[in-house]
Amino acid sequence: MQFRFDQLPNRRAIIDRRSLADLLGSVDGRDATALRNASTALLKPALEAGRAEIAARLVEHPQAGREAAAGQAFLVDQILRLIFDFTTQRLYPLNNPTSSERLTLIAVGGYGRGEMAPFSDVDIAFLTPYKQTGWAEQVIESILYTLWDLGLKVGHSSRSLDEMVRMAKSDLTIRTALLESRYVWGDQPLYDEASARFDAEVVAGTARSFITEKLAERDARHKRMGDSRYVVEPNLKEGKGGLRDLHTLFWIGKYIHRVQSVADLVERGLLTKSELRQFQKAENFLWAVRCHLHALTGRPEERLTFDVQREIAARMNYADRPGRSSVERFMQHYFLIAKQVGDLTGVFLAHLDDSFAPKGRRFSLAGFRRSTRKLNGFVLDRGRLALPSDDWFQKDPTRLIELFALADLHDLEIHPQAMRAANRDARLIDAKVRTDPRANALFLDVLTSKRDPETVLRWMNEATVFGRFVPDFGRVVAQMQFDMYHHYTVDEHSIRAIGLLARIEKGDLDNDHPLATAIMRQIISRRVLYVAVLLHDIAKGRGGDHSVLGAEVAMKLCPRFGMTPAESETCAWLVRHHLAMANTAFKRDLSDFKTVLDFAEQVQSPERLRLLLALTVVDIRAVGPGVWNSWKRQLLSDLFNGAEEVLRLGHKQNGRKERIVAKQTALESRLGWSAAEFERLKKRLPESYWIAEPDDILESNARHIADAGTRSLSIAAKVYPARGATLVTVYAADHPGLFYRMAGAIHLAGGSIIDARIHTTRDGMALDNFLVQDPFGQPFDDERRLKRIEQAIEDALANRHALTEKLAARPLPRTRAEAFEIEPNVLIDNRASNRYTVIEANARDRPALLNALAYALFQSRVTIHSAHIATYGERAVDTFYVTDLTGEKITSDARLKVLENALLNAAAGAPAEARAA
Repeated sequence: MQFRFDQLPNRRAIIDRRSLADLLGSVDGRDATALRNASTALLKPALEAGRAEIAARLVEHPQAGREAAAGQAFLVDQILRLIFDFTTQRLYPLNNPTSSERLTLIAVGGYGRGEMAPFSDVDIAFLTPYKQTGWAEQVIESILYTLWDLGLKVGHSSRSLDEMVRMAKSDLTIRTALLESRYVWGDQPLYDEASARFDAEVVAGTARSFITEKLAERDARHKRMGDSRYVVEPNLKEGKGGLRDLHTLFWIGKYIHRVQSVADLVERGLLTKSELRQFQKAENFLWAVRCHLHALTGRPEERLTFDVQREIAARMNYADRPGRSSVERFMQHYFLIAKQVGDLTGVFLAHLDDSFAPKGRRFSLAGFRRSTRKLNGFVLDRGRLALPSDDWFQKDPTRLIELFALADLHDLEIHPQAMRAANRDARLIDAKVRTDPRANALFLDVLTSKRDPETVLRWMNEATVFGRFVPDFGRVVAQMQFDMYHHYTVDEHSIRAIGLLARIEKGDLDNDHPLATAIMRQIISRRVLYVAVLLHDIAKGRGGDHSVLGAEVAMKLCPRFGMTPAESETCAWLVRHHLAMANTAFKRDLSDFKTVLDFAEQVQSPERLRLLLALTVVDIRAVGPGVWNSWKRQLLSDLFNGAEEVLRLGHKQNGRKERIVAKQTALESRLGWSAAEFERLKKRLPESYWIAEPDDILESNARHIADAGTRSLSIAAKVYPARGATLVTVYAADHPGLFYRMAGAIHLAGGSIIDARIHTTRDGMALDNFLVQDPFGQPFDDERRLKRIEQAIEDALANRHALTEKLAARPLPRTRAEAFEIEPNVLIDNRASNRYTVIEANARDRPALLNALAYALFQSRVTIHSAHIATYGERAVDTFYVTDLTGEKITSDARLKVLENALLNAAAGAPAEARAA
């Protein structure tokens, strides 16, 4: 694993130990403390100069990660040797040491490997032959104080040889740290004795248990880190495909064979020369990124977050290319390296299986399978699908697809050596194989499998067979989307979406997706849906509208897959419009019937509607954890049901008045009020209110109004489980600016508005309903937080404090969002609604954005009738349905232009919003 220090160029430019030793030898002092302080004064500038030299070399050679990591360890080595000598010779010298007064200093962990990032811990251990003496205690304490005075973060232990052996036997972490121990300074024979005892008393005979425990530890770590190497903000040390996975391979190899470097594993048969080069290439790249990350953040940061990715890409000399930015190219390289680490792991485990797995068992995940199957010449090796000969794929490259089809059909795991051969021979897939009807039929069988298509497609992708067989998919392999919305690379997102679709079809996610589960049973064009899910993002990164370009790809690929012209056309339509349902549901007012009519006209058939819903659900859910919620489920269900009714019954369904009467009749029955009392309520509320609100909110509002009586202000906040949010209802005397004040108050209380409906009664009272979530996308659910929202709104409406000052005093920095350049955009549409002007404002999400936009609308003298808030990572899309003060659409070009400019200024954070009082 180590980059040997003798390979470091011009080591004396990093630190000249001999010159420093001479200087330390001339230090004077009255006592130990004064001497130590004087030594620190000499060593600190040397340490800083050494770090600066290593940093300068990294700037000059930004890809030289192993050299930079070795340089840091070399620097610390020399500092430790100087401190050790100074402490034992000048501070606490021994003229006639006994056999007990011996001490050795060793490096452990990553430092023991000779690898350190700029802010890595200095992990050291002090070993004594027996119980610690007073002299050893003084020396150890003095060395540690000096290291701390130098500003180093030290992980340390002090043990006798017996203690070392006992603790290494009982603790896997200690055993692993000592496995990588390296002599730094002190008593060399004592270190040699410790090393021999570690081999004989700790390691001997325990290889199998160590392998099992380290692989279990690795799996737990992967699960903790998201269990994917394709998360777009990866942890490059602990994440899947990161440095720790390389370390684990080396630990296992070293434990088994007691080798000193990764290169030695070639001689032991655990890696080939080609795999060794891949290992060193991956290690070098990951160390380069880690060193740049530490240098950039000034701390031991291991997570490659959005706010540093662009800068590291620049430091490592990545450049923009058509359709892809430098940061996207850098991150694609990162994910390809992470994939390479995964490939090495699979091959390594295959070698371990052959040598160390107990009979009938393996170190990999799956167990034995039944062996009586028709495998078309493929064979089984300990329950895994394997090849009968090394040239099996070369004889017939179509077998590269058949391998995965058989694995799916018979529920078999693929032998790592077969995966290795597939990876090697994937280049044999040419135009002839791609157009082979049998190969395409086998691929479609895998894609549309009712078993576990996600796992098999992921294997196919890991082996590079997927990208070779479908080159358009190969273009998005390891391609990240530089935004805070998508959690995975494009290929990982698409494969996850297919897995979710299969689980929904099997009924496994009925609780989360009851409507999608139900309609999957009604879908006729099943394979069209699976292909559309695969292809919906296939054209990402091509520099144009990926929906339009993706539809063109679909029209080319679908016939090749063996689909009919009708299936191909439907698939292309789904890819072209795969965002339509989400955009309509989340950005438009579904109570405005024209919204539903326009959407139904775009969809045109019940089958397309069912297909589009299923595609939309898995597309959103596969974005990442926490993106899907019950609010989105409800909106999509409302849109689906409304459009399905239009498509099933045409336009002669119950009209507006009939629907209002039906709602009023149902509400009257639930309330149990007298006829006169209910009639008074009906007369106070406009027709638009009855259309806009669902039945449960109608009842809640009615009781709220009744409880308020003659009061001019009544506020209620309660959990609304059906929408995964908190329902905040405000009943107040209407006046201009009411909405922006309420939006600001809800923000001050820590809430985020996801939907708002604004109504005015015929006698001048405002009845406004807000759906609010906390910063984590969950409803406010305890009484204290609900009261805080109510009090904040009451204070704002009563003008008890200057709202602007309160908002300014609550800055919530979003440093990660600031990594993205989002140009504010305002779209005004007078065709989307028969009654309202629809305004869509796109901007970088930030605290109190809705308040700023609402204030701009207030200043522009428009009336807000409903607001719909959607966020996509760092991007916010706020949609308002508005009229002028007379209740009419805004049609004047001049006024629309003024309105657009006011909202653009507010979206950009211009000072105009600060005039809200």
